[in-house]
Amino acid sequence: MSTGKKKGLGRGLSALFGDQKTPEKPKEFKQSNLISISDLSRNPYQPRQSFSEEKLEELANSIKKNGIIQPIAVRPNKLGGGKYEIVAGERRWLAAQRAGLHEIPVTILDLSDVETLEVAIVENIQRDDLNPIEEARGYKRLNDEFNYDHESISKLMSKSRSHISNTLRLLTLPSDVIGMLEEGTLTSGQARPLIGISNASSIAEEIVSKNYSARKVEYITRNKKSNNNEKIIDANILKTQERIEKILGLKVNIINKKNNSGKVTIQYRDLDQFELISDLLTKH
Repeated sequence: MSTGKKKGLGRGLSALFGDQKTPEKPKEFKQSNLISISDLSRNPYQPRQSFSEEKLEELANSIKKNGIIQPIAVRPNKLGGGKYEIVAGERRWLAAQRAGLHEIPVTILDLSDVETLEVAIVENIQRDDLNPIEEARGYKRLNDEFNYDHESISKLMSKSRSHISNTLRLLTLPSDVIGMLEEGTLTSGQARPLIGISNASSIAEEIVSKNYSARKVEYITRNKKSNNNEKIIDANILKTQERIEKILGLKVNIINKKNNSGKVTIQYRDLDQFELISDLLTKH
């Protein structure tokens, strides 16, 4: 098991995709023509837990007609006996079984556990196949089992560190909200503002039933966080906030209290945006 921090592509990814910045020679692999489909087993490091039945059936029909064009990446099973463990391509393997194939083309790789996890996560994310919770659990395994910090995961996945941290924080949500994310009835943008909210479950149900946008969820939860007392969300204020944002091209927060006092916050990222706000506010 690897314990050091990782930088750039892992060796497993270098073997599949290459990495010009990596000084060591990419890991060699050999191409096998065909092996029995029964000699393959699923990847225990596969972050993806659910597969669309409809898409599996579509792929199975395609395989019946065209065969498997891209070989499945595998590694030798630790138990030996001529068996192999899938590294990438589990969906193709499942669809091939439905298509009635008895043999399947594979690429045999020599990968460690951490390299296998790296490849599985990256392949799924590049294909947009993971739901937010599966993605978060994949990152958590890299962190818990292989000592990847958030920065290392960020470099490996070519995503911002804030994306990694925010995705991992989704796992702190109540189990029913996590279930909504897994089912796809709630998006990560809608769910993220619920982190740390005591009544996240009831708000999540309201979001789904009323189809709130992520922006509206941010507004609602921000007001709840700023004051534990229940507030009435004024639709007119929300529309005004959105209108100001559209005019300025900047993020605007309006917090309105029960007595109709409050504050307006305009966020800027650089000096040019600050000068734009200053000019607008001081114009006579």
